Amino acid sequence: MPKTLSRQMLAFAAVGVVNTAVYSCLYLVLLTRLPYLAAHVLAFLASMVGSFFLNARFTYRTRPTWRKFLLFPLTNAMNFLVTTAGVYVIVDVLHAGNRFAPLAASAAAIPVTFVVSRWVMLPKSIA
Repeated sequence: MPKTLSRQMLAFAAVGVVNTAVYSCLYLVLLTRLPYLAAHVLAFLASMVGSFFLNARFTYRTRPTWRKFLLFPLTNAMNFLVTTAGVYVIVDVLHAGNRFAPLAASAAAIPVTFVVSRWVMLPKSIA
């Protein structure tokens, strides 16, 4: 595996840890005032903006542009669908509780998010 790709994967993982912590804290705070799906959506959107800037700076070492910023939500579209469906299944189908459901549901979307985010942030590279 090329050195740059390995570094990007490690940086992506580190940004993901920070982003997950931000998301989780926001989700738990919002959960005190909102239904779980509303808390999930708002926390997800806020953490996605932070993720864009952290990934631009630390993962891909590229200048953030409006074009990339506007395309970046596409990188999380699959992540959003998978995590939202997972949260719903965990909470409403399995009745397993809503506090930590998003953490469990998000694991499956990580590899897809990396590939698509690399394609958006570094459009001339092959993800």
